[in-house]
Amino acid sequence: MNRLFGSKSAGPKPTLNSAISNTDTHIESLDVKLAKLNAELSTYQSRMSKMRDGPGKTALRSKALKILQRRKLLESQRDNLQQQSWNMEQASMMTDNLKNVMTTVDVMKDTNKTLRKQYGKVDIDKIERIQDEMQDLMEVGNEIQESLGRSYDVPEDVDEAELDAELEALGEEAEFESFAGTGGEREMPGFMVDEVPQFVDEPPEAGKVKEAAG
Repeated sequence: MNRLFGSKSAGPKPTLNSAISNTDTHIESLDVKLAKLNAELSTYQSRMSKMRDGPGKTALRSKALKILQRRKLLESQRDNLQQQSWNMEQASMMTDNLKNVMTTVDVMKDTNKTLRKQYGKVDIDKIERIQDEMQDLMEVGNEIQESLGRSYDVPEDVDEAELDAELEALGEEAEFESFAGTGGEREMPGFMVDEVPQFVDEPPEAGKVKEAAG
């Protein structure tokens, strides 16, 4: 069997990307050959347009016909290779998408396992008890604040008439203290106090001022 079909290859298996690359290389080589055949056909067409009908023109026409047949064959091969390359590219895209999906699924599984492990250690009842204890402590704190802010023997209700009387009494008391501080005499207004201008060296005597006034 090995003599007929050859020995089994021990090398690495070809990948889809390598197959696409090889196919694209083959397509490029066919494009080069087709461009060369088109150039030859253009040459034959130019020469035949200048020739009269005869054996020479018939020979050129026969050569041009063979080149055209070869070009059609190469174009058919190129179209088939392009379709193959497109199919392999689609398969490669599907493979990459499948790999991404599998990777996402694996990550989600690991994350789910980690979350279960972490949340499994959480005691919901313990958290509820802590919340209840915190609420009780807050209520106790509020009661302490209210107790410390309580007033001692201070009347809470004050009548407006009582307030007016108290203010009037305070005003009279302040007026009496001001009068007692001046020796029982009211203080003379500032405009009635004799003032000596700064440009006079000595103040005038009281008797001379009265004579001058008389």
